[in-house]
Amino acid sequence: MNMGRLLSDVYWVFWREMKRFFLQRSRLVMAVVQPVVWLVLMGNSMSGLTRNPIAARMLGTGNYLDFMVPGVMIMTALFGGVFGGTSVLWDRRLGFLNKMLTAPIYRAAIPLGKLLSLMVQSWFQVIIIVVIAVILGVHFVTGLPGVLFMLLLASLFGVIMGGISLSLASMLKSIEALHAIMNFLTLPLMFTSNAMFPTRAMPVWLRRIADVNPLSYAVAPMRTVAMKGWIWQDLWVGLVALTFLAAVSTAVAIRQFHRSIA
Repeated sequence: MNMGRLLSDVYWVFWREMKRFFLQRSRLVMAVVQPVVWLVLMGNSMSGLTRNPIAARMLGTGNYLDFMVPGVMIMTALFGGVFGGTSVLWDRRLGFLNKMLTAPIYRAAIPLGKLLSLMVQSWFQVIIIVVIAVILGVHFVTGLPGVLFMLLLASLFGVIMGGISLSLASMLKSIEALHAIMNFLTLPLMFTSNAMFPTRAMPVWLRRIADVNPLSYAVAPMRTVAMKGWIWQDLWVGLVALTFLAAVSTAVAIRQFHRSIA
């Protein structure tokens, strides 16, 4: 395999996906509006929680927005990733996928380029969330390096969900079926994690589920670096777990894509 040619093929698939993203004004608007709705409406509606000293101790902060921002970042990556497979189905429906398959490019470059575009799109959305959060008074104790670390974790989680979505899209023939399955996955992932509420406030059975939820592995280190600092014994587990899961989901997506075009 010619690595230089593979990277070139990945780049051109990635660049096409990014052009599509920036040309779709509705997606750009939603990328801005969605975090504003989460932060301004839900963040302020739940702000009274911290008036209770017990709740404040569970949250680890006197400002609910400080607690909430990492969860919103990951949910944005979640929603961006789960519908990443839609582009494969649209390309197949429009006949563009057949054109790519007849071109002299590496087949693996197609899912890799699409996953890379999902990663960069998640960066774009997370940066918007950071800007809005700062305007609303959220303080990141580790500053810009901490924000970059959070970008890394969010993008890894986006790749995990994008890999799952692309794998399913390779097996399915209907966009509606993909949306139904991914919608079924997103709500349980959200509400069985520590994204919006601390695990200490959950019943024991739900806490056990949250402890193994991949979303929790992303939110916990992001929340640590945002609110407490560089406490590496609390950071490395999530970083290693997300890196491993991202590699596995990418490998599975490539394999399923190859099988779907064989």
